[in-house]
Amino acid sequence: MAGVFELFRERHQDQNLEPLGVIDIGSNSVRLVIYEGAVRAAAPLFNEKVLCGLGKQVASTGKLGDQAIAKALAALVRFRSIARILGTKNLRAIATAAVRDAEDGAEFIKRGEQVCGTTIEILSGAKEAELVAQGIRMGFCNPSGIAGDLGGGSLELIDLVGDQLLNSVTTPLGGLRMIDTTGNKIEKAAGLIDAELDKIDWLKAGKGRPFYAVGGTWRAMAKVHMQATGYPLRVMQGYSIPTEAAIAFCTSIRKSKKMSSVSGIQAASRARREVLPFGAFVLERLLKRIAPSEVVMSVFGIREGTLYGLLPRFEQNKDPLLRFCESYAQLRSRSPEHAEELCAWTDALFTDEDLSETEEERRLRHAACLISDIGWRAHPDYRGEQSLNLIAHSGMSGIDHHGRIFLALSVYYRHVGTSARDADELPQRLKTAITKRGDRRARIVGAAIRCAHMLSIGMPGVIDETRLSYEAEDRLILKLPRVYAGLDGDRLRRRLNTLAELVNCQSEVRIA
Repeated sequence: MAGVFELFRERHQDQNLEPLGVIDIGSNSVRLVIYEGAVRAAAPLFNEKVLCGLGKQVASTGKLGDQAIAKALAALVRFRSIARILGTKNLRAIATAAVRDAEDGAEFIKRGEQVCGTTIEILSGAKEAELVAQGIRMGFCNPSGIAGDLGGGSLELIDLVGDQLLNSVTTPLGGLRMIDTTGNKIEKAAGLIDAELDKIDWLKAGKGRPFYAVGGTWRAMAKVHMQATGYPLRVMQGYSIPTEAAIAFCTSIRKSKKMSSVSGIQAASRARREVLPFGAFVLERLLKRIAPSEVVMSVFGIREGTLYGLLPRFEQNKDPLLRFCESYAQLRSRSPEHAEELCAWTDALFTDEDLSETEEERRLRHAACLISDIGWRAHPDYRGEQSLNLIAHSGMSGIDHHGRIFLALSVYYRHVGTSARDADELPQRLKTAITKRGDRRARIVGAAIRCAHMLSIGMPGVIDETRLSYEAEDRLILKLPRVYAGLDGDRLRRRLNTLAELVNCQSEVRIA
């Protein structure tokens, strides 16, 4: 019987990928993620978690508990079957703080290895921190800041710059552990938190740099914040909260007598609500000590760090955003080659001083070009809307939310044009979260791609023989070789004129 992955691999047009699975046995949940393969921007083929609460009583009893063990073993049995169905030959399993600290942890691991059919590595605190750092590298381009991974049994803190791990520490500040230690009394947590943070003398090195927040509790908090503030996206990766706003939000959660009274709490699952005040308290105390520039949410943690560690160096060094866009273009566009040609073709537009780009803006423009044709199979009336939704809510990494919105709007304008009134609610909401400069650039990039497709019909080998250029200060020239003179016409000239107006020029088509 052909497996699901065999069908996926045919669509992916990459015969070298083999699925790779990671089982993460945490203090609160046991999760299986199966990735398409060991590549820089790997998509999850499958992702499932089971809340087992292995670390719920370790602090008070020293043991995992029979009920939690039974749930975890049942999850491992199911995960082994899922991995087999998906043809996952490479299955890794790791266990963290709860199993590491429990008296019956070794016995659980023995039984767990029997039912899941693979070796389970019990991570040391240092190894866990290393994997978190690798996960941050997997999800961000050249990260520099302190990362914190709040689990049920422990909190790992890591200071990293690019591929260098400068400092790391593991502390017993996991949410479930604190509930167990304090008897679920939030007022008793302050001394516990401060006593542990007082031992770390390098936290101030994070001042003015991002704080990368990892872990289910902090993700749940971010969902509540998104809901409470009416944020236009529900994408966790790269979601950013200014430090002062994050501290105020944490304080409001910590002081709430009832979680049901917290604005936006419906966005958090009931299973997470018990631990939210403790997670908020830890983050509040951390941010006051570190004084970072912002809090940036990361869905990339030890599982993605495990995958990152398996990549060859050349793959690790690839840009995660551009790697994602290249793969997406291969899956959904008419011609990946044409998408690459667009990158070079639009370069000429941004030679003008008024349109000069930063390196990051150029990177985002190239990303927009690569995924500009992913909606071509949709009905023409809905290509803009569907492309915008696909891009805005995609699993891309190596990009912040401003960049994500820029890409979504660029491809939206490529389909609907820049003069059409926005009938859809989402584009209007997204524009509230991007700068005027960003929206203008999205319109220019969208108009340029729209013009290019009128020439090339989405096929390679055409636009690379044409050229955009400026003449004097107010003319945008499109030069066509005589062999393509037949492509000239009113529709092409209208689109070129729209583009020229956006860059404050007059347009002209010249046949070489």
